[in-house]
Amino acid sequence: MCNEEYIALHREEDIRPLALKKAPEGVDMLWCLQQIEGWQLARRKLPRWAAVDGLWWPPRLSMEQCSSELTAEYKAEVAERVVADRDMMTDLTGGLGVDFCHLAPLFRRAEYVERQEVLCDVVRHNLPLLGIENTEVRMTPSGKDCSLIYIDPARRDDAGRKVYAIEDCTPDVAALQDELLRRAPCVMVKLSPMLDITQALRTLHHVSEVHVVSVGGECKELLFVMVRDADAAPVYHCVNLGTSDEPFVCDGTRQPVATAVPREGQYLYEPNASIMKAGVQDMLAACHGLVKLHPKSNLFVADTRLELPARAFVVSEVCDFSKQSLKRLRQEHPQANITLRNFPSTVNDLRRRLKIGEGGDTYIFATTLADGSHALLVCRKL
Repeated sequence: MCNEEYIALHREEDIRPLALKKAPEGVDMLWCLQQIEGWQLARRKLPRWAAVDGLWWPPRLSMEQCSSELTAEYKAEVAERVVADRDMMTDLTGGLGVDFCHLAPLFRRAEYVERQEVLCDVVRHNLPLLGIENTEVRMTPSGKDCSLIYIDPARRDDAGRKVYAIEDCTPDVAALQDELLRRAPCVMVKLSPMLDITQALRTLHHVSEVHVVSVGGECKELLFVMVRDADAAPVYHCVNLGTSDEPFVCDGTRQPVATAVPREGQYLYEPNASIMKAGVQDMLAACHGLVKLHPKSNLFVADTRLELPARAFVVSEVCDFSKQSLKRLRQEHPQANITLRNFPSTVNDLRRRLKIGEGGDTYIFATTLADGSHALLVCRKL
């Protein structure tokens, strides 16, 4: 039996029991287990790649760190819009090459750079199978001027611990940024969703756009577009891929938002993860005429149903914390989904106090109102 036959025979199986079995004659067991595990991860993260026969998959860490198809496609859309002369692009931190393979077809030439030889070998093998042409795979950059530089610094230190600050990542984009912008008029930097955006903007120069990218409601990455000589305030792009949420784009100018007491029959909105991470929820409210329950609650209400990049609910009741109100609440809603926003408790403690079970179609938001009082908003999700 050869490696390919073994992989095809077992690629749907759990690799843990397979690893305990003796390798058949002619089979490189470690290689085959790596390929089976890699394909299983790719089937969820890179479904179109997983459908291509013969691709090689790197060790698990590289699979976990690579971009998904959705986020890579989004970066290609950004590059297509912001890069005018698409002669050559350089990816300085190639990895598995997912972002590279989505960006490279936009350019006449593309340079993949990766210091790990094993990943270079994987990408050299995979590029022809994926139909990616006019590329060069290197372990060190050529130093040529180009139209776009893409960089995704490694977010682990020498001991393997996760790091988030730009200066702690490898390479240090803060130290390299002037040189990068001399080589290319546009630089796209992918950074951790844990990074503080305000601090990043103090560190990086000439940022024209900040993209906060979520997938299915979970913030996955930050993308900073640096343009040579750009000096205006950056534009924020908040996207929630894989959902019906429309992108929200704004210039980041702070907008005052009025507060109000919620009423039965109003619509309650909670902005999605990208908007909250970018800190532009007040701009969203100002654009659509929403009012806030409290300056720090980030819950908004309106009298009309709006299509917003937010979770949306109808307020059925606004309940205080009197004994009579809580007794009636538990009688009418023995089950509910409880969320706390700007409220001095935990979900478990509040659930015990209310004596309400988990689940059902009712949603209860425990929050603080503008006058400092606490309230329970009983809602139905739209």
